[in-house]
Amino acid sequence: MKQVPNIVTLENKKLVGQSIEMSLVENKTFELFSSFMPQRKEIKNALSTDIFEVLLYDNNYLENFNPANTFTKWASVAVENYNTIPEGMKNLNLDSGLYAVFNYKGLPKDFGVFMSYIYTNWLPKSKYQLDQRPHFNLLGEKAKRNNPDSEETVWIPIKLK
Repeated sequence: MKQVPNIVTLENKKLVGQSIEMSLVENKTFELFSSFMPQRKEIKNALSTDIFEVLLYDNNYLENFNPANTFTKWASVAVENYNTIPEGMKNLNLDSGLYAVFNYKGLPKDFGVFMSYIYTNWLPKSKYQLDQRPHFNLLGEKAKRNNPDSEETVWIPIKLK
């Protein structure tokens, strides 16, 4: 599964969407997206149709990994500004920073193996370490629910060791 990421400096992004507190044991991704997707057309100043699936972890979430630990997941889109935020939605700012960007193709059930490779193989061998900023997956036109040909990009916040 050896994959070399692109190292990218992300410019500041303004996002609007919905969030939910969850764990891997109590996965509420379907609930989040079932609520967000029908309402996303209410976001009038979206920059594209791409979905930012943002993951906000506590400082020691990955170091003391336990599938029952909670984190916040967002379903959101990038916007020009925060002038109009639809009812039931919130804003989130992604600050500029360095990211390792991986391409993932496959089913959601295989995603954990892919992420394990990143955190236990690629990252320790690289010249980078995790940075305490949001992680996110960018779901564009090639993202298809429960399809083996589905594609997305995985953005891991990093900094030099």
